[in-house]
Amino acid sequence: MSDRELLELIERYHQHQVTSDERRMLQERMAADPVFAQRVREMELFTSTLQQHGRQKSLRERLNQEHLAWKLENQKAMPQAPVLKPRKPIQIFMRRYAATMGVAATVAIVTVFSSLLGMEMWRSATKQQTARYVELRREVDDLKRKQNAILNPNPATPKASATNPGQFSGTGFVLTSDGYFVTSYHVIEGADSLMIENKAGTKYKVEEIYSDQVRDLALLRVIDTAFTGFGKLPYSFKKKESDLGERVFTLGYPREDIVFGEGTLSSRSGVYGDTASYQISIPLNPGNSGGPLLDDRGNMIGVISGKMLGVDGAAFAVKSAYLLSLLEQLPEHRLPQPIALPKVNALAGTSRPQQLKKLQDFVYMVKVYN
Repeated sequence: MSDRELLELIERYHQHQVTSDERRMLQERMAADPVFAQRVREMELFTSTLQQHGRQKSLRERLNQEHLAWKLENQKAMPQAPVLKPRKPIQIFMRRYAATMGVAATVAIVTVFSSLLGMEMWRSATKQQTARYVELRREVDDLKRKQNAILNPNPATPKASATNPGQFSGTGFVLTSDGYFVTSYHVIEGADSLMIENKAGTKYKVEEIYSDQVRDLALLRVIDTAFTGFGKLPYSFKKKESDLGERVFTLGYPREDIVFGEGTLSSRSGVYGDTASYQISIPLNPGNSGGPLLDDRGNMIGVISGKMLGVDGAAFAVKSAYLLSLLEQLPEHRLPQPIALPKVNALAGTSRPQQLKKLQDFVYMVKVYN
């Protein structure tokens, strides 16, 4: 099926003009291909926006027609009375066009209020999203200052820090054994330099290779001269969507030590129906952003991105399908060497403690310096 035929099919699908076989085919493809599902959703949003604009334009035209009809009617009904004495121009104007001005004012009021209502709805939705959805990057400097204030209440003799802890931190995980690494874009945003460190204390300097701000993903690469390789990765990346209700878990650095979290996949869409993300029932805190999300068998299915304030266990992760799509679209000049993803999953069939032991060496704290 060509792109043109596919677009026509999607349009008929939104207009409820497809056959049962066509509907089933589209729904099966959306379930298997998250990128295609997002494309269908975006086209539906675009179509509904055009339809709304058409309805507003139609209303404006009807009001203009009513305005014209009122004007013609008033001109025909106006009696040709003899002029007994001259009237002031403003009185003549008001007598002739009072009704017309009333209709024109109605048109203007309706148009203005329609525009204001649309703007207010947009502002309200934006304000609600900003107020409730939070990214999980941890402010290290602020946390260190608060801890030092508790441990050392005398500001005249502060305790010296041997190393700079960085201004922000988050989580990330190994993408390939030869040095590629992934985290959330908002974790590294504005960074002058980056370092990663795992539970064993292994540290490497890394650099940003490519970022996708829309999907909140960032690709990094180790540039440390002491780096010899991460070793064989125990997990693989899942291309298809996971099922609702699946058990999922994550590892991250909401504090200096690595923290395990477990829950279920509670929705196949993210904030306000975003089909590029999952909603998961795992309690998360600042510092978890960029961490891996895995299913019970140890397949990598997503990248932790944020949570909802005031809602217990409502967190979100970008689907692995979008990470894989990002890797496929990378310009060749951005890659010093090709990306070879792991294909064997060594976590399947093992207990959760065993999975965590194998996994924790590949999950790192991302430290941001600026």
